[in-house]
Amino acid sequence: MDLPLAEATRAEFAHTTTYLNSAKCGVVPRSAVAAVRELAEAAGAGLPTGFGDFDRVNRARAAFARLVGVGADRVSVGSAVSTHVGLVAASLPSGAEVLCPEGEFSSVVNPFVARGDLKMRFAPLESLAEAVGADTALVSLSVVQSADGRTADLAAVREAATAHGSRMLVDASQAAGWLPFDASPYEYTVAVGFKWLLGVRGASYLTVSQEAQHTLTPLHAGWVPAVADGDATYGPMSGLAPGAWRFDESPAFLAYHASELALALLERIGIEAVHAHDTALAARYRAGLARLGHEPVPGDAAIVSVPGLADRQPALEAAGIATSARAGLLRASFHLYNTEADVDRLLDALSAS
Repeated sequence: MDLPLAEATRAEFAHTTTYLNSAKCGVVPRSAVAAVRELAEAAGAGLPTGFGDFDRVNRARAAFARLVGVGADRVSVGSAVSTHVGLVAASLPSGAEVLCPEGEFSSVVNPFVARGDLKMRFAPLESLAEAVGADTALVSLSVVQSADGRTADLAAVREAATAHGSRMLVDASQAAGWLPFDASPYEYTVAVGFKWLLGVRGASYLTVSQEAQHTLTPLHAGWVPAVADGDATYGPMSGLAPGAWRFDESPAFLAYHASELALALLERIGIEAVHAHDTALAARYRAGLARLGHEPVPGDAAIVSVPGLADRQPALEAAGIATSARAGLLRASFHLYNTEADVDRLLDALSAS
């Protein structure tokens, strides 16, 4: 049963600032903080439990899989989106065309640029589907744009990519955790665990469709992707773990111990409830901005960015209101621990001369 938001926030969050910056980094729940502390103290005491728990990693994997609508066998765990994207970039033949939106977040673009032998092409987000062509090998884009909260028309891009035989890589880092998102239609999706998923840096997720698993080579395979082998600590492995698990990195246990508890909280509340809460606060902020004579970037995401106000971010921070300045915009982002009072405090600060 879904847990009421008010009950969840009272029990799990202890921040003292007006925190409106989840698009940069989420507030970590108390239960997740306790899990990190417990592991760190065990490591400091030299206890066997300080090594970290693979079962907790796999519970986080399974929770993320449920969140994005795929089986756990399709989810690989890692440490950073750029590492997952780099794995996809390495799979492309020389000269392959990669299509990205203009102004896309660097982790979704730079691993392809760094190859030096791929053809990069960029198009406006709003017309990305029309830009897919016969030579497009891969479309790489975010569900929600980091800088301004614009949301991609994924259905249209998927239809165009399928028509031209192109694969898709979708970054859900600014969506998973507040926006209902289904990863199953895409060959590859990626997401970090420290923003809307309420974890800490060091946890990230890659989903790979069953049909696309043969396209990737597990270039960073160590002993972890060979765990199905039994004792694979030394010497060459005789086989890889099944499914997308073969693309795992050795996990940062502190991050995954936190993620297990953070994802469990999101599951108890329910993403539909989080989505309704977050977008209602964003709508309240947009309406308040209009009354103040400011025009935010259009949309209905939990991220709201306003041209011409980026220079207000330092003063807001000094006043205990956490926002971000991105691409010349003042960006505020609203999540389950925020309230209408937080929105009104930001609007009051912006109305002051």
